[in-house]
Amino acid sequence: MTKILFLFLFTCISLYGVDWLSYKEALELQKKNHKVIMIDIVKTDCRYCSNMETQVFDDLYMEEWLEERFILVKMNLYTDTLPLGIKPIVSPSFYFINHKQEIVKNINGSWNIQDFKDLTENIK
Repeated sequence: MTKILFLFLFTCISLYGVDWLSYKEALELQKKNHKVIMIDIVKTDCRYCSNMETQVFDDLYMEEWLEERFILVKMNLYTDTLPLGIKPIVSPSFYFINHKQEIVKNINGSWNIQDFKDLTENIK
């Protein structure tokens, strides 16, 4: 019974939160829908990155809002090769890439839901 309850809770929790893609997957998807790619660059030991994950990206409303507007990619500064010569100076850093593979906006730092929404709502 305990195992069944654990699996149920794990499944429910897994339903929330952003579905991150690899950069390669995002490029393929972008060819079809022309959405802007949002790359979230994090460090493994970054508490501000963790704050963004739990306070912004795990929020159901914000998840839907972001996925409606962007193709979402998460990359680790320590383990991933960053595209387009991106060299973040802080983490987290967010880069927005249009269909021409141009960086159209860069946002640095950790934000709450409303501030992050305000910073990203006009990116196209």
